[in-house]
Amino acid sequence: MESSPAAVKRKEPEANPGEKEVPELNSSSKRANLTRTCVHEVAVPSSYTSTNDESVHGTLSNPCYNGEMAKIYPFKLDPFQEVSVACLERNESILVSAHTSAGKTAVAEYAIAMSFRDKQRVIYTSPLKALSNQKYRELSHEFSDVGLMTGDVTLSPNASCLVMTTEILRGMLYRGSEVLKEVAWVIFDEIHYMKDRERGVVWEESIIFLPPAIKMVFLSATMSNATQFAEWICNIHKQPCHVVYTDFRPTPLQHYMFPMGGSGLYLVIDENEQFREDNFLKMQDSFAKKKVGDGSNSANARVRGRIAKGGSTSGGVSDICKIVKMIMERKFQPVIVFSFSRRECEQHAMSMPKLDFNTEEEKEIVKEVFHNAVDCLSEEDRNLPAIELMLPLLQRGIAVHHSGLLPVIKELVELLFQEGLIKALFATETFAMGLNMPAKTVVFTSVKKWDGDSHRYIGSGEYIQMSGRAGRRGKDDRGICIIMIDEKMEMDSIKDMVLGKPAPLVSTFRLSYYTILNLLSHAQGQFTAEHVIKHSFHQFQHEKALPDIGKKVSKLEEEAAKLDASGEGEVAEYHKLKLEIAQREKKLMAEITRPERVLHFLLPGRLVKVWEGGKDWGWGVVVNVVKKPPAASGSMPAALSASRSTGYIVDTLLHCSLGSGENGSQPKPCPPRPGEKGEMHVVPVQLPLISSLSKLRISVPADLRPLEARQSILLAVQELQKRFPQGLPKLNPVKDMGFEDPEFVDIVNQIEELEKKLFAHPLHKSQDEHQLKSFQKKAEVNHEIQQLKSKMRDSQLQKFRDELKNRSQVLKKLGHIDADGVVLLKGRAACLIDTGDELLVTELMLNGTFNDLDHHQTAALASCFIPGDKTNEQIHLRAELTKPLQQLQDTARRIAEIQRECKLEINIEEYVEASVRPFLMDVIYCWSKGASFAEVIQMTDIFEGSIIRLVRRLDEFLNQLKGAAHAAGEVDLENKFAAASESLRRGIMFANSLYL
Repeated sequence: MESSPAAVKRKEPEANPGEKEVPELNSSSKRANLTRTCVHEVAVPSSYTSTNDESVHGTLSNPCYNGEMAKIYPFKLDPFQEVSVACLERNESILVSAHTSAGKTAVAEYAIAMSFRDKQRVIYTSPLKALSNQKYRELSHEFSDVGLMTGDVTLSPNASCLVMTTEILRGMLYRGSEVLKEVAWVIFDEIHYMKDRERGVVWEESIIFLPPAIKMVFLSATMSNATQFAEWICNIHKQPCHVVYTDFRPTPLQHYMFPMGGSGLYLVIDENEQFREDNFLKMQDSFAKKKVGDGSNSANARVRGRIAKGGSTSGGVSDICKIVKMIMERKFQPVIVFSFSRRECEQHAMSMPKLDFNTEEEKEIVKEVFHNAVDCLSEEDRNLPAIELMLPLLQRGIAVHHSGLLPVIKELVELLFQEGLIKALFATETFAMGLNMPAKTVVFTSVKKWDGDSHRYIGSGEYIQMSGRAGRRGKDDRGICIIMIDEKMEMDSIKDMVLGKPAPLVSTFRLSYYTILNLLSHAQGQFTAEHVIKHSFHQFQHEKALPDIGKKVSKLEEEAAKLDASGEGEVAEYHKLKLEIAQREKKLMAEITRPERVLHFLLPGRLVKVWEGGKDWGWGVVVNVVKKPPAASGSMPAALSASRSTGYIVDTLLHCSLGSGENGSQPKPCPPRPGEKGEMHVVPVQLPLISSLSKLRISVPADLRPLEARQSILLAVQELQKRFPQGLPKLNPVKDMGFEDPEFVDIVNQIEELEKKLFAHPLHKSQDEHQLKSFQKKAEVNHEIQQLKSKMRDSQLQKFRDELKNRSQVLKKLGHIDADGVVLLKGRAACLIDTGDELLVTELMLNGTFNDLDHHQTAALASCFIPGDKTNEQIHLRAELTKPLQQLQDTARRIAEIQRECKLEINIEEYVEASVRPFLMDVIYCWSKGASFAEVIQMTDIFEGSIIRLVRRLDEFLNQLKGAAHAAGEVDLENKFAAASESLRRGIMFANSLYL
């Protein structure tokens, strides 16, 4: 492998380029010198010899193209673009990793131009349908022969350049599409999307399945392990893969902080990426001078008659007004204001009634573009509030952009923004993906986001992606980022966020039934599931990590040898008893904290012990239990989150360090040191974090807002702990909670026996501090050594093999494959379904559930399979939908039980909840029967755009079901699915994209 900082110094390859170690790409050393540099590296298979003419193409480690260009650019190419073009002309795969605005698109266009020149076809894939539509429009302007395939839309499928979603490409690879025989290049845009938990595996499979003759172009935001990714490509396709990496920004950025409730901006990181500590400290001081309010003044603002729910509370409205006004006065517009909640975006935009940024002439243009855009809709749909309310806002140069908007409005906003007719855009982070739509200034209304598990600071990768929208190449000498904060922030946290290394790309590979069935039925023995597992990026990353783990073990073993070993036998015995009790209690608690067992006991006043990660929160007091993630509250935004979520939150009074939990800051446990003053706060705790339940309950005052009320509870808890020096009495799972399962009765007895031994042990009474501490440390080191060693032994390959065996067992039990692994009729139907749960839906197709339904009920039931937004409202279903829903839930439960019998780790209730999403059944039923869009949006609090996206995916799903019914020879079902699909396809739900 070779590395060469292009435009700085190049190296010629050594005798065996495959053997050379790659130096670590050190971002910080390049930062000081913000010239237009890039780093070029290449991963080469060990026996590879290049057939390229060096006088035209340069060498592997120093590619430089001296031939006739396939495309001429109207500007001088940056070094990274020049190097990339040279790699493409060598006909070798390449990963281009650069910032949003750096100009990666020029590289993709060159690969397309080469394909046209060489009379070959090229595929351009992107993660989202909306991005594919935008890309199709952009490429159609540049090249004549472009087609589009997204599952929703197919245009010119025989074109030389095909834009498609990655799902469509994977389907073509499975089915051995003829098109691929003519394809020379596949361009994967936004390849860092491979990290996506739900859909990342689609990228990984597509890359593994591509024929070796096809070369790949990967476009990515900056990532810290680009080299590793290229080595994986080289490893699985036995061909060179170049990396061209640059963190050069065409327009440098300045990063300011704005303390909420304050008035000033503080420059904390300048355009040379120097941290200005003096300014940062001044900004921190401003918090001490002025205590910020709780920022809840905007929480009651209604947007289009909707009450804001969920999300993280961010910048107060008046502060945002203040910032936007200041930006306009200083001529820093256009500005993008990022929020992490869609409803907040709307609140902020609607809270600027007096601001107007467009001239009369611009207002007229906006009006004309607006009417042209909505003319494709029926008159009824044109009068929707979501459309009518937008025009006055857009005319004033203000707009909203998030995934819940009507697609026509969302696209209209993008087009107006590109034309400079929107001066202030309130957007969620999805706007930072895809097409280059930069602004002069970017504002972050919050530095924390709710990610489904907890409120956390945004990572450096996310910050880089969003801040990358600031600064327009050729227009601004610098871009401006303004970070609004409502609490003191550690200096290191802000440095990590703004100057941190970009996130690495980590594989989210998993085995799905869809993959296993397709490999068994379509791949003609060419690929097996075993092949896919072996060649996954996941397996590659695991093998790469082993040498580092080995070094760490050696280091720890040296440390263990140095530690004092006096009196070890006795201490070891004592420590072993504690460890054995802890292990058994952990196993028991996993069972105790299952909702169906524990909720009955979590009454207000119950004392519970809470452990989160390595933090011991001690004993707390239950206040309330709620089903659903906690809505962000002004006083305590951060929930303690567990790795496995059960959907229940226990609001618990916990002993917190002084000052934590104020102004929305993260609560921290109060260390149990003598004389340590702390205070009680109500903290939302996820159910699995409860590590003990006490028999004791105390009375809780009705109003916990006054500090005195909470401190009185603290005194009561401390008093109880004095009264029970051996520990508070715990609920006995057998005697108090009614556990009867022999396995758990046995564990309870074992714990009792071990505790007797522990209390009788001489060390329990004497507790020799020095001796215990020394041994405790040694025990911890030894424990870590054991864990690392087992990680080295524990082959990922074997894990996946076991999982494959278990999943195949499930497929046999359900009748998808026979004992020899031959795919049966049911399996052939399931092969065609990748939008919803293929096992569950084929079960319903063939167990008669759909037979008793008309096509309207069929559409409603099928909607439960499509992932989408949840509603917070109670779902009331009409009688004709409750029975099919019950059948669906029963079938899901049965399939979960079969998977559990086949040794797959699965939580039955979680599986049923995740597989069955009945939130829009009623809406779909009424729409299918002919209701108007205005009527159906009144039936739910889910955003209009989210409903439309779900209906379009549902239509795609129904078409897959139609194909599956055809494969299974079920003609009546085939006709029913076709009729269900037909009943959806009308009006604004299927209005054409403005990009097409």
